[in-house]
Amino acid sequence: MSNRSATAVAHPNIALIKYWGNRDNEWNIPSSGSLSMTLGEVFTTTKITLDEERDRDFLSINGLIASEMAQQRLSAFMDGVRKLSGRRGYCVVESQNNFPQGVGIASSASAFAALALAASALFELPLDVIAVSRLARLGSGSACRSILGGFVEWLAGEDHLSSYAIQIAPPDHWDLVDCIAVVSREHKGVVSKEGHRLASTSPLQSCRIATANERLEVCRQAIQKRDFDALTRVVELDSNLMHAVMMTSTPMLFYWQPATLNILLEVPRKRLEGLPLCYTIDAGPNVHILTLKDHASDVRAWLKEIPGVQEVLFAPMGGDAKLVKVE
Repeated sequence: MSNRSATAVAHPNIALIKYWGNRDNEWNIPSSGSLSMTLGEVFTTTKITLDEERDRDFLSINGLIASEMAQQRLSAFMDGVRKLSGRRGYCVVESQNNFPQGVGIASSASAFAALALAASALFELPLDVIAVSRLARLGSGSACRSILGGFVEWLAGEDHLSSYAIQIAPPDHWDLVDCIAVVSREHKGVVSKEGHRLASTSPLQSCRIATANERLEVCRQAIQKRDFDALTRVVELDSNLMHAVMMTSTPMLFYWQPATLNILLEVPRKRLEGLPLCYTIDAGPNVHILTLKDHASDVRAWLKEIPGVQEVLFAPMGGDAKLVKVE
């Protein structure tokens, strides 16, 4: 098995109903369920190679040696894989993103989804899609959703076996696209993993969690009916609630930058002009603008005119994570 390798590709996702806060931080069991759209044309490619001559795991990201924190996170994940498989051996992991990482575009979700799939193949774990989703969750909670394409719901569950993601609609169900307004490429000061631990310090988190199932149901119905207006109302509300929790945590988390707010203020004005727009923001300053595919070019052109927008990434609906090669 020495020097064997496996390569997988996975897409990030944008949460429509957000994941923020855990009931169990060790196992990444979330405080409430969440729902996302898998993003196409942005992806992470991860190759994992078994090297029995190494005395520890090694991670590179985009050709550069990863930080010590990232190395430790990788090793913790791989320890779990080794325990599950009953096999030994340290690994070299090479991860490549074609989009900015660490800025609220779910790079950890696509990275751990790809790693979970590749590691499962390399260590010959007999895992089905649900089991791979569970495994990905151990690396990064939202990674469980990036195993699947289209519209995906993470069932919160109460323990490891009951917490995983399912597809509620395939990629071709609805021609939605995500125009991602990049206002910063700097890594955020507080990573999402730490942010989840702070969520419970906000006095607003309990209210947010108590009403999460209601928003999940509204969002499911909007997706099934392809009702863009209903989707917009619930998605923007949910995004605002998550950031309100962040801003009222201890310590306070402010991910927005001036350009972030510029975009949010312009969205309702453009809607009045007849452009279908829905904003949502993950843990970072960059803004995801959802729209219908036929309006994507107009939305991208509008976003590029807003002061502070450095780049606009385009992401249509994305598919499942895929195992590319085992050798």
